[in-house]
Amino acid sequence: MGRSLFLKIFLWFGAALLTVVVGTFLVGELLRPEPFHPPMRRPLDAAVKGYAQVATEIYERDGQTALAEYFDRVEREGHVRIFLFDSKLRELAGRKVPDAAPELAHQVLQSHAPEFGAHGPPGLMAQPVTSPSGAQYVLVAELPMQMRSAPLWDHLLHLLAIIAVAGLFCYWLARYLTAPVTKLRAATQELARGNLSARVAPAFGNRRDELAALATDFDQMAEQIETLVNGQRRLLGDISHELRSPLARLNVALELARQRAGADAATALQRIEREAETLNEMIGQLLALTRLESHTVAVEKTQFDLVQLMREIADDADYEASNRNRSVRLEAPAACNIFGNEQLLRRAIENVVRNAVQYTAQETAVEVKLDCGDHAVITVRDHGPGVPAETLDKLFRPFYRVDEARDRDSGGTGLGLAIAERAVRLHGGTVEAANVSTGGLVVTITLPVEHTADSKQ
Repeated sequence: MGRSLFLKIFLWFGAALLTVVVGTFLVGELLRPEPFHPPMRRPLDAAVKGYAQVATEIYERDGQTALAEYFDRVEREGHVRIFLFDSKLRELAGRKVPDAAPELAHQVLQSHAPEFGAHGPPGLMAQPVTSPSGAQYVLVAELPMQMRSAPLWDHLLHLLAIIAVAGLFCYWLARYLTAPVTKLRAATQELARGNLSARVAPAFGNRRDELAALATDFDQMAEQIETLVNGQRRLLGDISHELRSPLARLNVALELARQRAGADAATALQRIEREAETLNEMIGQLLALTRLESHTVAVEKTQFDLVQLMREIADDADYEASNRNRSVRLEAPAACNIFGNEQLLRRAIENVVRNAVQYTAQETAVEVKLDCGDHAVITVRDHGPGVPAETLDKLFRPFYRVDEARDRDSGGTGLGLAIAERAVRLHGGTVEAANVSTGGLVVTITLPVEHTADSKQ
Protein backbone atom coordinates (compact mmCIF):
# COMPACT_ATOMS: atom_id res chain seq x y z
CA MET A 1 0.00 0.00 0.00
CA GLY A 2 2.87 2.35 0.84
CA ARG A 3 4.09 2.10 -2.77
CA SER A 4 0.69 2.57 -4.43
CA LEU A 5 0.23 5.39 -6.91
CA PHE A 6 -3.06 6.32 -5.25
CA LEU A 7 -1.42 6.88 -1.87
CA LYS A 8 1.44 8.85 -3.39
CA ILE A 9 -0.90 11.18 -5.29
CA PHE A 10 -3.19 11.56 -2.27
CA LEU A 11 -0.32 12.40 0.08
CA TRP A 12 1.40 14.80 -2.31
CA PHE A 13 -1.78 16.74 -3.11
CA GLY A 14 -2.76 16.64 0.55
CA ALA A 15 0.64 17.91 1.67
CA ALA A 16 0.52 20.72 -0.90
CA LEU A 17 -2.98 21.85 0.11
CA LEU A 18 -2.18 21.50 3.80
CA THR A 19 0.95 23.62 3.38
CA VAL A 20 -1.05 26.33 1.62
CA VAL A 21 -3.86 26.30 4.16
CA VAL A 22 -1.64 26.24 7.26
CA GLY A 23 0.71 28.81 5.73
CA THR A 24 -2.18 31.13 4.98
CA PHE A 25 -3.51 30.67 8.52
CA LEU A 26 -0.14 31.41 10.13
CA VAL A 27 0.50 34.46 7.95
CA GLY A 28 -2.98 35.72 8.78
CA GLU A 29 -2.37 35.25 12.48
CA LEU A 30 0.99 37.03 12.31
CA LEU A 31 -0.41 39.95 10.34
CA ARG A 32 -3.74 40.14 12.20
CA PRO A 33 -3.96 43.38 14.19
CA GLU A 34 -4.29 43.27 17.96
CA PRO A 35 -7.86 43.58 19.19
CA PHE A 36 -8.97 47.15 19.60
CA HIS A 37 -5.77 48.65 18.24
CA PRO A 38 -5.63 52.47 18.27
CA PRO A 39 -7.58 53.16 15.03
CA MET A 40 -10.44 51.02 16.45
CA ARG A 41 -10.23 52.25 20.05
CA ARG A 42 -10.87 55.90 19.32
CA PRO A 43 -14.51 55.50 18.19
CA LEU A 44 -15.09 52.89 20.91
CA ASP A 45 -13.75 55.20 23.63
CA ALA A 46 -15.93 58.03 22.39
CA ALA A 47 -19.07 55.89 22.23
CA VAL A 48 -18.60 54.27 25.64
CA LYS A 49 -17.67 57.62 27.20
CA GLY A 50 -20.89 59.09 25.84
CA TYR A 51 -22.91 56.18 27.27
CA ALA A 52 -21.21 56.72 30.64
CA GLN A 53 -21.99 60.44 30.87
CA VAL A 54 -25.63 59.98 29.95
CA ALA A 55 -26.01 57.02 32.33
CA THR A 56 -24.64 58.95 35.35
CA GLU A 57 -26.89 61.93 34.65
CA ILE A 58 -29.99 59.71 34.34
CA TYR A 59 -29.14 57.80 37.51
CA GLU A 60 -28.57 60.92 39.67
CA ARG A 61 -31.60 62.68 38.22
CA ASP A 62 -34.21 59.90 37.76
CA GLY A 63 -32.93 56.87 39.73
CA GLN A 64 -32.44 53.16 39.15
CA THR A 65 -35.60 52.46 37.14
CA ALA A 66 -34.87 55.13 34.55
CA LEU A 67 -31.27 53.90 34.32
CA ALA A 68 -32.41 50.32 33.63
CA GLU A 69 -34.81 51.57 30.91
CA TYR A 70 -31.96 53.52 29.30
CA PHE A 71 -29.71 50.44 29.33
CA ASP A 72 -32.47 48.34 27.74
CA ARG A 73 -32.92 50.92 24.98
CA VAL A 74 -29.18 51.01 24.27
CA GLU A 75 -29.10 47.21 24.08
CA ARG A 76 -32.02 47.11 21.63
CA GLU A 77 -30.71 49.85 19.38
CA GLY A 78 -26.92 49.49 19.65
CA HIS A 79 -26.66 45.80 20.59
CA VAL A 80 -24.34 46.77 23.45
CA ARG A 81 -24.98 45.66 27.03
CA ILE A 82 -23.81 48.25 29.56
CA PHE A 83 -23.52 48.24 33.34
CA LEU A 84 -22.89 51.15 35.75
CA PHE A 85 -20.84 50.61 38.92
CA ASP A 86 -20.36 53.06 41.78
CA SER A 87 -17.16 53.44 43.81
CA LYS A 88 -18.23 50.49 46.01
CA LEU A 89 -18.57 48.25 42.88
CA ARG A 90 -22.34 48.01 43.12
CA GLU A 91 -24.20 47.66 39.80
CA LEU A 92 -26.72 50.53 39.92
CA ALA A 93 -29.26 49.31 37.32
CA GLY A 94 -29.88 45.99 39.08
CA ARG A 95 -28.77 43.93 36.08
CA LYS A 96 -26.97 40.59 36.10
CA VAL A 97 -23.35 41.33 35.26
CA PRO A 98 -20.59 39.15 33.67
CA ASP A 99 -18.29 37.56 36.24
CA ALA A 100 -15.27 39.56 35.09
CA ALA A 101 -17.05 42.95 35.12
CA PRO A 102 -16.58 43.87 38.84
CA GLU A 103 -12.86 43.11 38.69
CA LEU A 104 -12.47 45.22 35.55
CA ALA A 105 -14.40 48.07 37.19
CA HIS A 106 -12.10 47.86 40.20
CA GLN A 107 -9.04 48.19 37.93
CA VAL A 108 -10.50 51.29 36.31
CA LEU A 109 -11.21 52.89 39.71
CA GLN A 110 -7.54 52.36 40.55
CA SER A 111 -6.08 53.51 37.22
CA HIS A 112 -8.66 56.20 36.32
CA ALA A 113 -8.24 55.13 32.66
CA PRO A 114 -10.25 53.00 30.21
CA GLU A 115 -9.48 49.28 30.35
CA PHE A 116 -10.26 46.20 28.27
CA GLY A 117 -10.91 42.84 29.84
CA ALA A 118 -7.79 40.65 29.70
CA HIS A 119 -9.40 37.63 31.38
CA GLY A 120 -12.78 36.00 31.25
CA PRO A 121 -15.29 36.60 28.43
CA PRO A 122 -13.85 38.70 25.57
CA GLY A 123 -15.33 42.02 24.58
CA LEU A 124 -15.54 43.85 27.97
CA MET A 125 -14.56 47.53 28.06
CA ALA A 126 -14.64 49.75 31.15
CA GLN A 127 -14.77 53.57 31.14
CA PRO A 128 -14.31 55.81 34.24
CA VAL A 129 -16.66 58.77 34.54
CA THR A 130 -17.24 61.60 37.04
CA SER A 131 -20.79 62.84 37.45
CA PRO A 132 -21.72 66.56 37.65
CA SER A 133 -21.98 66.09 41.44
CA GLY A 134 -18.37 64.86 41.56
CA ALA A 135 -19.16 61.17 42.29
CA GLN A 136 -16.94 58.46 40.73
CA TYR A 137 -18.54 55.79 38.51
CA VAL A 138 -17.40 53.10 36.08
CA LEU A 139 -19.39 52.06 33.04
CA VAL A 140 -18.65 48.54 31.75
CA ALA A 141 -19.75 47.71 28.18
CA GLU A 142 -20.07 44.20 26.73
CA LEU A 143 -19.28 44.79 23.07
CA PRO A 144 -21.22 43.04 20.24
CA MET A 145 -19.60 40.02 18.50
CA GLN A 146 -18.70 41.90 15.32
CA MET A 147 -16.57 44.27 17.39
CA ARG A 148 -14.68 41.53 19.24
CA SER A 149 -11.55 39.67 18.24
CA ALA A 150 -12.40 36.08 17.31
CA PRO A 151 -10.81 33.56 19.71
CA LEU A 152 -8.09 31.22 18.46
CA TRP A 153 -10.42 28.22 18.85
CA ASP A 154 -12.74 29.64 16.18
CA HIS A 155 -9.80 29.96 13.81
CA LEU A 156 -8.73 26.39 14.53
CA LEU A 157 -12.23 25.10 13.79
CA HIS A 158 -12.21 26.94 10.49
CA LEU A 159 -8.77 25.51 9.74
CA LEU A 160 -9.93 21.96 10.48
CA ALA A 161 -12.98 22.43 8.27
CA ILE A 162 -10.77 23.61 5.41
CA ILE A 163 -8.41 20.66 5.90
CA ALA A 164 -11.36 18.22 5.87
CA VAL A 165 -12.72 19.66 2.63
CA ALA A 166 -9.23 19.69 1.08
CA GLY A 167 -8.73 16.05 2.17
CA LEU A 168 -11.96 14.98 0.47
CA PHE A 169 -10.96 16.82 -2.67
CA CYS A 170 -7.50 15.18 -2.66
CA TYR A 171 -9.08 11.74 -2.14
CA TRP A 172 -11.47 12.24 -5.06
CA LEU A 173 -8.70 13.55 -7.30
CA ALA A 174 -6.32 10.71 -6.43
CA ARG A 175 -9.07 8.12 -6.95
CA TYR A 176 -10.00 9.69 -10.30
CA LEU A 177 -6.40 9.56 -11.50
CA THR A 178 -5.55 6.05 -10.26
CA ALA A 179 -8.81 4.16 -10.86
CA PRO A 180 -8.00 3.68 -14.59
CA VAL A 181 -4.52 2.42 -13.66
CA THR A 182 -6.09 -0.12 -11.29
CA LYS A 183 -8.41 -1.33 -14.05
CA LEU A 184 -5.49 -1.62 -16.47
CA ARG A 185 -3.51 -3.59 -13.92
CA ALA A 186 -6.41 -5.99 -13.33
CA ALA A 187 -6.79 -6.56 -17.08
CA THR A 188 -3.03 -7.10 -17.41
CA GLN A 189 -3.12 -9.71 -14.66
CA GLU A 190 -6.00 -11.48 -16.41
CA LEU A 191 -4.02 -11.50 -19.63
CA ALA A 192 -0.96 -12.86 -17.82
CA ARG A 193 -3.07 -15.66 -16.31
CA GLY A 194 -4.05 -16.78 -19.81
CA ASN A 195 -7.39 -15.00 -20.23
CA LEU A 196 -6.69 -13.63 -23.69
CA SER A 197 -10.19 -12.15 -23.95
CA ALA A 198 -9.48 -9.59 -21.18
CA ARG A 199 -10.38 -6.05 -22.29
CA VAL A 200 -10.42 -2.80 -20.37
CA ALA A 201 -11.64 0.06 -22.61
CA PRO A 202 -15.41 -0.54 -21.95
CA ALA A 203 -14.79 0.02 -18.23
CA PHE A 204 -13.54 3.57 -18.96
CA GLY A 205 -16.96 4.76 -20.06
CA ASN A 206 -16.89 8.21 -21.69
CA ARG A 207 -13.39 9.19 -20.60
CA ARG A 208 -11.45 10.84 -23.40
CA ASP A 209 -8.09 11.51 -21.76
CA GLU A 210 -4.65 9.93 -22.20
CA LEU A 211 -5.52 7.03 -19.89
CA ALA A 212 -8.55 6.18 -22.01
CA ALA A 213 -6.29 6.20 -25.08
CA LEU A 214 -3.89 3.89 -23.24
CA ALA A 215 -6.81 1.53 -22.51
CA THR A 216 -7.71 1.47 -26.20
CA ASP A 217 -4.10 0.69 -27.11
CA PHE A 218 -4.05 -2.08 -24.51
CA ASP A 219 -7.18 -3.66 -25.99
CA GLN A 220 -5.67 -3.54 -29.47
CA MET A 221 -2.51 -5.19 -28.15
CA ALA A 222 -4.54 -7.86 -26.31
CA GLU A 223 -6.58 -8.56 -29.43
CA GLN A 224 -3.42 -8.96 -31.49
CA ILE A 225 -1.90 -11.30 -28.88
CA GLU A 226 -5.10 -13.35 -28.77
CA THR A 227 -5.09 -13.66 -32.55
CA LEU A 228 -1.44 -14.73 -32.65
CA VAL A 229 -1.73 -17.22 -29.78
CA ASN A 230 -4.94 -18.76 -31.11
CA GLY A 231 -3.34 -19.03 -34.54
CA GLN A 232 -0.32 -20.73 -33.01
CA ARG A 233 -2.52 -23.18 -31.14
CA ARG A 234 -4.52 -24.01 -34.25
CA LEU A 235 -1.28 -24.47 -36.20
CA LEU A 236 0.11 -26.86 -33.58
CA GLY A 237 -3.13 -28.81 -33.49
CA ASP A 238 -3.40 -29.01 -37.27
CA ILE A 239 0.23 -30.04 -37.71
CA SER A 240 -0.08 -32.68 -35.00
CA HIS A 241 -3.16 -34.16 -36.65
CA GLU A 242 -1.54 -34.11 -40.07
CA LEU A 243 1.61 -35.82 -38.76
CA ARG A 244 -0.35 -38.76 -37.40
CA SER A 245 -1.10 -40.17 -40.85
CA PRO A 246 2.48 -40.24 -42.25
CA LEU A 247 3.68 -41.55 -38.89
CA ALA A 248 1.24 -44.45 -39.09
CA ARG A 249 2.41 -45.21 -42.63
CA LEU A 250 6.02 -45.03 -41.40
CA ASN A 251 5.30 -47.70 -38.77
CA VAL A 252 3.75 -49.96 -41.42
CA ALA A 253 6.74 -49.45 -43.70
CA LEU A 254 9.05 -50.15 -40.77
CA GLU A 255 7.42 -53.53 -40.12
CA LEU A 256 7.69 -54.45 -43.79
CA ALA A 257 11.35 -53.41 -43.85
CA ARG A 258 12.06 -55.49 -40.73
CA GLN A 259 10.55 -58.55 -42.38
CA ARG A 260 12.56 -58.17 -45.61
CA ALA A 261 15.85 -56.85 -44.21
CA GLY A 262 18.58 -58.99 -42.85
CA ALA A 263 20.34 -58.92 -39.50
CA ASP A 264 22.67 -56.14 -40.64
CA ALA A 265 19.74 -53.66 -40.75
CA ALA A 266 18.29 -54.60 -37.34
CA THR A 267 20.17 -51.91 -35.42
CA ALA A 268 19.17 -49.15 -37.82
CA LEU A 269 15.55 -50.31 -37.84
CA GLN A 270 15.43 -50.34 -34.04
CA ARG A 271 16.73 -46.77 -34.05
CA ILE A 272 14.03 -45.76 -36.52
CA GLU A 273 11.39 -47.44 -34.36
CA ARG A 274 12.61 -45.67 -31.22
CA GLU A 275 12.59 -42.28 -32.92
CA ALA A 276 9.12 -42.98 -34.34
CA GLU A 277 7.84 -43.77 -30.85
CA THR A 278 9.35 -40.53 -29.55
CA LEU A 279 7.69 -38.63 -32.37
CA ASN A 280 4.38 -40.35 -31.70
CA GLU A 281 4.60 -39.46 -28.01
CA MET A 282 5.41 -35.85 -28.83
CA ILE A 283 2.48 -35.58 -31.21
CA GLY A 284 0.14 -37.03 -28.57
CA GLN A 285 1.38 -34.54 -26.00
CA LEU A 286 1.05 -31.66 -28.46
CA LEU A 287 -2.55 -32.61 -29.12
CA ALA A 288 -3.21 -32.87 -25.39
CA LEU A 289 -1.60 -29.48 -24.74
CA THR A 290 -3.58 -27.86 -27.56
CA ARG A 291 -6.86 -29.21 -26.18
CA LEU A 292 -6.02 -28.01 -22.66
CA GLU A 293 -5.05 -24.51 -23.76
CA SER A 294 -7.98 -24.04 -26.13
CA HIS A 295 -10.55 -25.42 -23.64
CA THR A 296 -12.21 -27.33 -26.44
CA VAL A 297 -12.94 -30.30 -24.20
CA ALA A 298 -15.23 -30.03 -21.19
CA VAL A 299 -13.60 -31.08 -17.94
CA GLU A 300 -15.81 -33.75 -16.41
CA LYS A 301 -15.45 -33.80 -12.62
CA THR A 302 -16.23 -36.70 -10.33
CA GLN A 303 -15.41 -37.52 -6.75
CA PHE A 304 -12.44 -39.82 -6.30
CA ASP A 305 -9.77 -40.72 -3.77
CA LEU A 306 -6.59 -38.82 -4.57
CA VAL A 307 -4.59 -41.10 -2.28
CA GLN A 308 -5.53 -44.16 -4.33
CA LEU A 309 -4.54 -42.33 -7.52
CA MET A 310 -1.21 -41.32 -5.99
CA ARG A 311 -0.48 -44.92 -4.95
CA GLU A 312 -1.09 -46.20 -8.47
CA ILE A 313 1.18 -43.51 -9.94
CA ALA A 314 3.90 -44.13 -7.35
CA ASP A 315 3.79 -47.93 -7.88
CA ASP A 316 4.10 -47.59 -11.67
CA ALA A 317 6.90 -45.04 -11.37
CA ASP A 318 8.73 -47.14 -8.77
CA TYR A 319 8.58 -50.16 -11.07
CA GLU A 320 10.14 -48.15 -13.90
CA ALA A 321 12.70 -46.55 -11.58
CA SER A 322 13.84 -49.89 -10.17
CA ASN A 323 15.21 -50.82 -13.61
CA ARG A 324 17.46 -47.74 -13.38
CA ASN A 325 18.68 -48.25 -9.79
CA ARG A 326 16.27 -45.66 -8.41
CA SER A 327 13.06 -45.76 -6.39
CA VAL A 328 9.90 -43.81 -5.54
CA ARG A 329 8.60 -43.39 -1.98
CA LEU A 330 5.07 -42.18 -1.18
CA GLU A 331 3.88 -40.57 2.05
CA ALA A 332 0.13 -39.96 2.16
CA PRO A 333 -2.84 -39.99 4.55
CA ALA A 334 -5.41 -42.78 4.62
CA ALA A 335 -7.76 -40.95 2.21
CA CYS A 336 -8.23 -37.62 0.47
CA ASN A 337 -11.47 -37.29 -1.49
CA ILE A 338 -11.59 -34.49 -4.06
CA PHE A 339 -13.68 -33.53 -7.07
CA GLY A 340 -11.87 -33.36 -10.37
CA ASN A 341 -11.05 -35.07 -13.62
CA GLU A 342 -9.17 -38.17 -12.57
CA GLN A 343 -7.53 -38.80 -15.95
CA LEU A 344 -6.26 -35.22 -16.31
CA LEU A 345 -4.84 -35.19 -12.79
CA ARG A 346 -3.32 -38.64 -13.27
CA ARG A 347 -1.50 -37.39 -16.35
CA ALA A 348 -0.36 -34.19 -14.59
CA ILE A 349 1.00 -35.91 -11.45
CA GLU A 350 2.49 -38.77 -13.46
CA ASN A 351 4.39 -36.33 -15.68
CA VAL A 352 5.90 -34.61 -12.64
CA VAL A 353 6.84 -37.90 -10.92
CA ARG A 354 8.37 -39.39 -14.08
CA ASN A 355 10.29 -36.19 -14.66
CA ALA A 356 11.74 -36.52 -11.14
CA VAL A 357 12.61 -40.19 -11.73
CA GLN A 358 14.37 -39.21 -14.95
CA TYR A 359 16.73 -36.74 -13.25
CA THR A 360 17.21 -38.01 -9.70
CA ALA A 361 20.68 -39.39 -8.95
CA GLN A 362 21.52 -43.08 -9.01
CA GLU A 363 20.64 -45.02 -5.85
CA THR A 364 18.32 -42.25 -4.62
CA ALA A 365 14.58 -42.15 -4.09
CA VAL A 366 12.04 -39.68 -5.45
CA GLU A 367 10.06 -38.48 -2.41
CA VAL A 368 6.35 -38.00 -3.09
CA LYS A 369 4.19 -36.56 -0.30
CA LEU A 370 0.47 -35.71 -0.09
CA ASP A 371 -1.05 -33.47 2.60
CA CYS A 372 -4.83 -33.15 2.63
CA GLY A 373 -6.59 -30.25 4.38
CA ASP A 374 -8.39 -27.26 2.92
CA HIS A 375 -6.13 -27.89 -0.07
CA ALA A 376 -4.49 -31.04 -1.34
CA VAL A 377 -0.75 -30.32 -1.47
CA ILE A 378 1.45 -32.74 -3.44
CA THR A 379 5.23 -32.39 -3.29
CA VAL A 380 7.60 -34.33 -5.55
CA ARG A 381 11.28 -34.03 -4.64
CA ASP A 382 14.20 -35.53 -6.56
CA HIS A 383 17.93 -35.67 -5.77
CA GLY A 384 19.18 -34.49 -9.12
CA PRO A 385 21.27 -31.49 -10.11
CA GLY A 386 18.41 -29.01 -9.80
CA VAL A 387 18.07 -26.07 -12.18
CA PRO A 388 19.43 -22.50 -12.22
CA ALA A 389 17.29 -20.22 -10.04
CA GLU A 390 16.55 -17.85 -12.92
CA THR A 391 14.93 -20.64 -14.94
CA LEU A 392 12.50 -21.92 -12.29
CA ASP A 393 9.56 -19.90 -13.61
CA LYS A 394 10.21 -21.17 -17.15
CA LEU A 395 10.08 -24.91 -16.46
CA PHE A 396 6.39 -25.13 -17.29
CA ARG A 397 6.68 -23.53 -20.72
CA PRO A 398 6.18 -25.86 -23.70
CA PHE A 399 9.48 -27.17 -25.16
CA TYR A 400 11.57 -25.34 -22.56
CA ARG A 401 14.76 -27.20 -21.56
CA VAL A 402 17.55 -26.53 -19.12
CA ASP A 403 20.81 -27.54 -20.78
CA GLU A 404 22.61 -28.42 -17.57
CA ALA A 405 20.03 -30.96 -16.43
CA ARG A 406 17.68 -31.80 -19.25
CA ASP A 407 19.28 -32.45 -22.62
CA ARG A 408 17.98 -34.23 -25.67
CA ASP A 409 19.65 -37.48 -24.67
CA SER A 410 17.33 -37.78 -21.68
CA GLY A 411 14.47 -38.70 -23.95
CA GLY A 412 12.05 -36.01 -22.76
CA THR A 413 9.87 -34.00 -25.12
CA GLY A 414 9.76 -30.76 -23.13
CA LEU A 415 5.97 -30.95 -22.86
CA GLY A 416 5.29 -33.01 -19.74
CA LEU A 417 5.55 -30.22 -17.19
CA ALA A 418 3.64 -27.83 -19.47
CA ILE A 419 0.75 -30.33 -19.71
CA ALA A 420 0.86 -30.82 -15.94
CA GLU A 421 0.66 -27.09 -15.30
CA ARG A 422 -2.32 -26.62 -17.68
CA ALA A 423 -4.19 -29.58 -16.22
CA VAL A 424 -3.71 -28.38 -12.64
CA ARG A 425 -4.70 -24.83 -13.58
CA LEU A 426 -7.96 -26.14 -15.09
CA HIS A 427 -8.75 -27.48 -11.61
CA GLY A 428 -8.11 -24.11 -9.98
CA GLY A 429 -4.73 -25.20 -8.62
CA THR A 430 -1.13 -24.11 -8.95
CA VAL A 431 2.24 -25.72 -9.72
CA GLU A 432 5.53 -24.33 -8.45
CA ALA A 433 9.13 -25.49 -8.66
CA ALA A 434 12.00 -24.71 -6.28
CA ASN A 435 15.54 -25.85 -5.72
CA VAL A 436 16.34 -27.66 -2.47
CA SER A 437 19.27 -26.26 -0.50
CA THR A 438 20.76 -29.75 -0.02
CA GLY A 439 20.39 -30.59 -3.72
CA GLY A 440 17.61 -31.54 -6.05
CA LEU A 441 14.34 -30.02 -7.27
CA VAL A 442 10.95 -30.01 -5.54
CA VAL A 443 7.71 -29.48 -7.45
CA THR A 444 4.62 -28.52 -5.43
CA ILE A 445 1.09 -29.07 -6.77
CA THR A 446 -1.74 -27.39 -4.86
CA LEU A 447 -5.33 -28.42 -5.60
CA PRO A 448 -8.51 -27.07 -4.00
CA VAL A 449 -10.54 -29.60 -2.04
CA GLU A 450 -14.13 -28.87 -2.96
CA HIS A 451 -17.04 -29.89 -0.78
CA THR A 452 -19.76 -29.93 -3.42
CA ALA A 453 -19.72 -31.84 -6.63
CA ASP A 454 -20.10 -30.20 -10.02
CA SER A 455 -20.79 -32.71 -12.71
CA LYS A 456 -19.25 -30.48 -15.34
CA GLN A 457 -17.16 -27.35 -15.45
